[in-house]
Amino acid sequence: MPNVVSNLAAIFITLPFLGYILFFVGAKQLTGSHRRSVQFAMDMSAILFVISVHYLIIAIWDKQILWVIMLIMIVNAIVVVMVHYKVKEEIIFHKVVKGFWRVNFAFFFVAYILLFSIGLITSITKIFTT
Repeated sequence: MPNVVSNLAAIFITLPFLGYILFFVGAKQLTGSHRRSVQFAMDMSAILFVISVHYLIIAIWDKQILWVIMLIMIVNAIVVVMVHYKVKEEIIFHKVVKGFWRVNFAFFFVAYILLFSIGLITSITKIFTT
């Protein structure tokens, strides 16, 4: 049983899109609302993309830079709070948290795509140069 759990975790961390799709389909079945299902899938799979980016960096460059990821998340939080305050002129905590989490999803989604592409190109060039 522990192997099953660890294998599932490895699959979802390696392929966060699979987690996104499963969250979306499950939410779509429960709510029937496409918009709410997309939002739920984004919220749930954001952590998968953050962890995937961390492991892609380790796989590509053999560097452990979790502190940079945390710093990026803190900067994202500061930006979301500042923008929210400028627009609403008050801080509504649950909206700030939701905005912060969705900005992180967008950032780490793009980072995942870029790092996956870099890793693929790096692996292909290593094969042809040896």
